[in-house]
Amino acid sequence: MTKRQEIVVKRTGFVSARPHLVPCIIPAAMLLGALGKWPYVYYRLLRWVVCAAAVFRAYYGSAWKRYGAAWLFGFLAILFNPLEPIHLSRETWQIIDVLAALAFGGNRGTLTGLFAFLAFA
Repeated sequence: MTKRQEIVVKRTGFVSARPHLVPCIIPAAMLLGALGKWPYVYYRLLRWVVCAAAVFRAYYGSAWKRYGAAWLFGFLAILFNPLEPIHLSRETWQIIDVLAALAFGGNRGTLTGLFAFLAFA
């Protein structure tokens, strides 16, 4: 984290400096939770949450001129589209869930922000 980023985090607060953090952590946790056995309604809710968070993150990726992230999360929004679901085997979805969780929770901005929050807390 650069000195300027540290100052921004200190002045504006952790979540204000990283508005995409909470919308990225919630679907990441739900995607990892999807590896267990749940009723079908959980997976339907998962599609809505992941799709909404992916659209949100794609918008911010585009606004911040991170076009790779915008394309990645746009693809995830299509893949997890709750209105026209894509039907795959459970094993395939488990692999996709782990990769999508890494995309949401493993991006540099989220991890850097989380470590900055823990360091300043």
